[in-house]
Amino acid sequence: MTTNSDPQTVPGVPLRTVILSVMGLWATYFLLATLRWGVMDYGYSIEMLAPRTAVTVVGIFVTLVLWLLLRLFDARAIWIKAIAAILLSMPAAILLAQTNMMVFSGMQETLNNNLSVGERGSDGLFTELPGDGNAKDSAADPSDAGIEGAKADEAAYLERIALLAFSHYFLMLAWCSLYFALVAVGQVRLAERREQQFRNAAKAAELRSLRYQVNPHFLFNTLNSLSALVLTNKPARAEQMIQTISNFYRRSLADDPTGDVALEQEFDLQRLYLDIETVRFPERLRCVFDLPEDLAEARVPGMILQPLVENSVKYAVSAVNRPVTITISAREEFDRLVITVSDDGPGTPTGGEHGFGIGLANVRDRLEARFGNDVVLASGSVPGGYKSEIRIPLTRNG
Repeated sequence: MTTNSDPQTVPGVPLRTVILSVMGLWATYFLLATLRWGVMDYGYSIEMLAPRTAVTVVGIFVTLVLWLLLRLFDARAIWIKAIAAILLSMPAAILLAQTNMMVFSGMQETLNNNLSVGERGSDGLFTELPGDGNAKDSAADPSDAGIEGAKADEAAYLERIALLAFSHYFLMLAWCSLYFALVAVGQVRLAERREQQFRNAAKAAELRSLRYQVNPHFLFNTLNSLSALVLTNKPARAEQMIQTISNFYRRSLADDPTGDVALEQEFDLQRLYLDIETVRFPERLRCVFDLPEDLAEARVPGMILQPLVENSVKYAVSAVNRPVTITISAREEFDRLVITVSDDGPGTPTGGEHGFGIGLANVRDRLEARFGNDVVLASGSVPGGYKSEIRIPLTRNG
């Protein structure tokens, strides 16, 4: 099992975020060091601002260089990141310690006259000044004073470097921890975006599948109707039906199978379909469309009404020998869109229930794929016929 990720799939922390984090780190350092110096009342607070600013600027630069190295480990396992932070922070801390010694060396002589050794370096975290390096009492024999003094100076210098490096080392480790935390946040967000993309892709595939189930069924019915007209020697009506079928498919196939359409467009499409069926049932099929003007731009899944209208034609119009009226209407109720497909046929079909249920299931599945559980599809017999009612969230174009 591999613990590494593809570097191209790991999101990098934005440069702006990195810069803000580095600036925040060193601004905090500057403020705390200045506050500490003032509280301890060492004096020369104004004179200390310039060298402290120089150390801060160098610290920002060193931290940005550290970031350039750390970003190479963004895709690595957490333990590799930890090792990288521990190792890379060491030279950064030493460089900062040496910078601190160099920048503040000019203030040493002035402060040596005013501060005791105990006051200097009393706090290892934000100590800024190097030690005095004096070793007056380091050798009892005057002949060895020069050698012992040099050794004492070197030891004091190394001790001071170590103290400063140790303080800055933990400062660098703290920023490394912050940086890798930001990397982890980016990885979590990337995973969430991918999951959402996968969900959207799955939903789109489901919508396409359900939408494409409608067209073959409708094509089968229309071809049967066209065949019946040809066999009964009705060429004029067959030609009219072919033209209407052509218009229907030109409009339906132009739509994105996963997209929404205006309710007015959906009504027009069902009007075309019923025009086709009127060729089959010129004396028995009546149509009523009721679409309020303010709902014309309401958005619905394309061809969502097709199975419901087909059911009315198949189980109401073709099942009786009298005129049947199919009504398609829409209204708004409490910020929800209510669409009704009803007929005054015989009600619940007594035969062919399998096909009837498939059409309703297709509509329900498409609505749930599009809107989740925030939908209602109710179908059943009513006095004087059959009614199917859809309730979905009301959204308008634009």
